[in-house]
Amino acid sequence: MKSFERVQPRSWDEAASALAAAKKAGVSAEAKGAGTELLDRLKEYNLAPDQVIDLRRLNSHNSIRRNSSGGTSIGALVTLASVASDLKADFPALADACEGAATPQIRNAATLAGNLCQRPRCWYFRSSEFQCLKKGGVECLAKSGENEFHAIFGNNTCAIVHPSAAGVALVALNARIETLAAGGGRTLAAADFFVRPEVEIFAENVLETGELVVEIHVEKPQALRSAYRKIKHKQAFDWPLADAAVAWREEGGVAKDVRIVIGSAAPVPWRAKAAEALVEGKKIDSALAARAGEAALEGATPLGKNAYKLPMVAAVVRRTLLASAGLPDGTEEHG
Repeated sequence: MKSFERVQPRSWDEAASALAAAKKAGVSAEAKGAGTELLDRLKEYNLAPDQVIDLRRLNSHNSIRRNSSGGTSIGALVTLASVASDLKADFPALADACEGAATPQIRNAATLAGNLCQRPRCWYFRSSEFQCLKKGGVECLAKSGENEFHAIFGNNTCAIVHPSAAGVALVALNARIETLAAGGGRTLAAADFFVRPEVEIFAENVLETGELVVEIHVEKPQALRSAYRKIKHKQAFDWPLADAAVAWREEGGVAKDVRIVIGSAAPVPWRAKAAEALVEGKKIDSALAARAGEAALEGATPLGKNAYKLPMVAAVVRRTLLASAGLPDGTEEHG
């Protein structure tokens, strides 16, 4: 591991300024909260910054705040464990996505912003032995290589899957992500935060160099229903093979403003728009959920070794829809 300078800013503005100064000086710099994902990349020789800007001890953007309309603002430094325990009643999709991430030790350290901004777990990207497309190579090595855990949607350019379960839930909940930079901040829809490889091959989100996530805002419309489910190879710590988040409003006994988002299946949290259209305006039951699961596969282009994900995605969408409607989804005894 290459040695680096640890910079401890006294405020978020100072952190943004330090990142801007590093960029101007041609010094490579990375920001860290808990640093759980950063440390992985350092150990894997996937990253070798000159500076690490340490945000962990900053005194703001580290709490959960509710507003009078029922919405919630979550600071960038709030841990996954805190989101899971504090927002279970308000936003079960987000709470369950955070509760199922990694291990208890990691959830109690890892931050929500860090989870959103983590890099792909693709072994070709992570390994120092391969020069894949995302590292400046000429091709995505996974497309014709070992791709059993890779994308079945949006994989024409690069077959990574986005690793953030929280991102899947936040897109379903139509959350907004607030950022800070030396030149000013902005607020983005969660769906616009993530970027596909054909738009930008070297990044998975739209953050500019030196731009930091500071708050995540989630509104709670009246009669909001949401759920998150995933399928893993083993029930202990493991990355999902397929996961999904669903959010909708109940109005007159039917589902309105339906959002169905699939994870572990595309380079970004993937909106299942055909399934959304099928469910919109209808009462969710087991038959409709099953049809929606099949509709969610529209546009899938599985690779040589990951077609097994197709029935998994259909199943996880069906289960998540049923769970969001308070109906048995088959996972209760294992929850």
